[in-house]
Amino acid sequence: MQTSLPAQHIIPESIKKEALIALSHYPELKQTAIEFKFKKKIKKSTMQAQPVFGSIFRSKEKRKYKILISEYVKITDTLYRTENMPPEIMIGWLGHELGHIMDFKNRSGLNLLAFGVRYLFSKNYLKDAERRADTFAVIHGLEKYILATKEFILNKAGFSKKYVDRIKELYLSPEEIMHLVEERDN
Repeated sequence: MQTSLPAQHIIPESIKKEALIALSHYPELKQTAIEFKFKKKIKKSTMQAQPVFGSIFRSKEKRKYKILISEYVKITDTLYRTENMPPEIMIGWLGHELGHIMDFKNRSGLNLLAFGVRYLFSKNYLKDAERRADTFAVIHGLEKYILATKEFILNKAGFSKKYVDRIKELYLSPEEIMHLVEERDN
């Protein structure tokens, strides 16, 4: 596990341990500038990975990314601080978002702009992007955390039916994750 924090990783103290565990599964991101940042509210999501706009047209090695984290998660009718989620759930969420950054890393600036437009306006593209992020996380050995997060969202937390249905529609199912693990390990 990565023990020291590279200068280019900016992580709030409250989630530092979980972020370092997630990052330890992505050695390719060790030199990548990533800021983990809490935000008041993120529409339709708990977390969101994206390139820093001003860095999109820099060389791929000098590009910067941010992972926005909603300060609160609404479960049933109660707001919970996201930073207080169980560690394995936080690691799974962060591992998925780092999967998005892996997806972004080798794209050109124009391709990233096109990605953003398609992500916003095409449900099929959105689904493909979310499934790619899950796939990157599983390939990098985070399946335990991704499965724990899915179990939490789908069965334990009491999220709204609309949110649960969205997760079921857009992301890999637990069965698909286990299939990827079998493929990876064979």
